[in-house]
Amino acid sequence: MKNIIRTIFFITLGILFVYTIYYLYNKNQEKPTVYKTIQAFETDIVKKTLATGSIVPRREINIKPQVSGIIEKIFVIAGTHVSKGDMIARIKIIPNMINLANAESRITRAKLALENAKIDFDRNQKMFDQKMISLSEFQPFALAYKSTKEELDAAENNMALIKEGVSKLGGKVTNTIVRSTIDGMILDIPVKEGGSVIESNNFNEGTTIASIADMGEMIFDGKVDESEVGKIKPGMDLILTIGALDTVKFNANLEYIAPKGIKENGAIQFQIKAKVNLQKGMFLRAGYSSTADIVLAKKDKVLALPEGVLQFENEKTFVDVETAPQVFEKRFLQTGLSDGINIEILSGINKTDKIKDPNVETVE
Repeated sequence: MKNIIRTIFFITLGILFVYTIYYLYNKNQEKPTVYKTIQAFETDIVKKTLATGSIVPRREINIKPQVSGIIEKIFVIAGTHVSKGDMIARIKIIPNMINLANAESRITRAKLALENAKIDFDRNQKMFDQKMISLSEFQPFALAYKSTKEELDAAENNMALIKEGVSKLGGKVTNTIVRSTIDGMILDIPVKEGGSVIESNNFNEGTTIASIADMGEMIFDGKVDESEVGKIKPGMDLILTIGALDTVKFNANLEYIAPKGIKENGAIQFQIKAKVNLQKGMFLRAGYSSTADIVLAKKDKVLALPEGVLQFENEKTFVDVETAPQVFEKRFLQTGLSDGINIEILSGINKTDKIKDPNVETVE
């Protein structure tokens, strides 16, 4: 029995010894690490910051009525092109009963005053014709008669304005017709026929009948974070990407940066505006959401490397350049503009040098 146990022990010990020898042999046979190399290339480098906003018309106005009443007829729909003076809607006036009663009372008083003044005028006219009174005595009666006629005309004109919105003196001129004040496109008509509207006055901005804008001149209206606003200035180029037209890029020119920021979601944002350079035949709808890449700096066709291959030592930048297969030497670089992906190389290497990529390695 002891011989069997001793035999098993030595067999196990032998197996372990063989396995150890095999393991050490394989470890010594591991394939060497091979680093991938890349070369510098020519490219355009654009350093930019991002702004979000929307595309809006530079000139957009709201048309307000001059009288209160009911929308009787709307002559246009959203999307219609209109010229200055074109009719947009007609308003039916619903007279204020107090104003109407006052106007009727004024007419009645004016008629009574006119009748009395005419009696005095006629009587004194005869006396003047018969040379019973002088011209100076007759003139006050003539003036009173003309004044009462003028008062009656004014009272009747006021009544016409209250009831119909049309002045007797103005003839066909009426403020019940709402007209466009500019050339442009109808963007929106927020009222419907039969709806009530309120006139624009000193105490009320009035009901908007229509929104009109010149769609031939669009701007980008957006916001920039306070950390970026110091890097931009009017005149810089923008590249716009519109969500609804993501395959088309638009160029724009920065025109305005707000002098005061607005706090939004805990961060200070500054409003910016940029003129959109519309392509011929291109139509942009008002309100499109858009993002703008603001070009801070740009260099064309410069020697560059991916930023990921750069290494740093004592605030200096270097790369490993291959001098023989998988043999590298350290070479310090002078760098320039970076867009966050690629960086400009000013000196230190050329296009033919093979650069070690420390992030990619293979085992052969």
